[in-house]
Formats: sequence, structure tokens, C-alpha cells
Amino acid sequence: MAMFLISITYTAPLEQIDAHRPAHRDWLDAAIADGWLLLAGPREPRTGGVLLARGTRAELQEKAAGDPFFLNGLSTFELIEFIPVKAAAGVTLESLLA
Repeated sequence: MAMFLISITYTAPLEQIDAHRPAHRDWLDAAIADGWLLLAGPREPRTGGVLLARGTRAELQEKAAGDPFFLNGLSTFELIEFIPVKAAAGVTLESLLA
């Protein structure tokens, strides 16, 4: 199974982003519970966010399009596929790809 970095870029003012943040965080919580989203966090400076996900490109394209930021025209996203071959001590590739 491939891994993807999903790069989210805000296209709206932060006031609009902040108004939709609770719905976005609920979406992140559901994605983590579903098992496809592994890590998530804002970019610094606050121009978007970064997600680490597993699945197929088609699956993740559809899932990323369900982000309330994207659904409300507040962001775009890019899927960057990569194949993990190395991990830091304590992190297993098997656990990330399971």
C-alpha cells in the first residue's frame, strides 16, 4: 500500500478557515478512526496543513475532497505519493502500512 503526503493550501482568509476549523477537526478525527489518516498538522506559517495518509491515490483523492475546508472552497490539496523504505528507531514500516 502506498503512502501519501497530502498538502493542503488555504485559499481563503484565516477568519474563514477558523470558522470551519471545528468541522475540519471532526473530519480529521473520523479519518484517524477510519485508519487511513496517520498524522495531521498545520503548516507554519499558517498557510495550510499536512497530512500523512495510506491508501490508493483514488481512495485518498476522494477522502481529501471530503475535507470541510475543500468542500467550502477554502483550500486546495495535492497528493504526493511515496514508498517508505526507511524508518526511525521505534517506528516500523509494517505498523504504518498495516
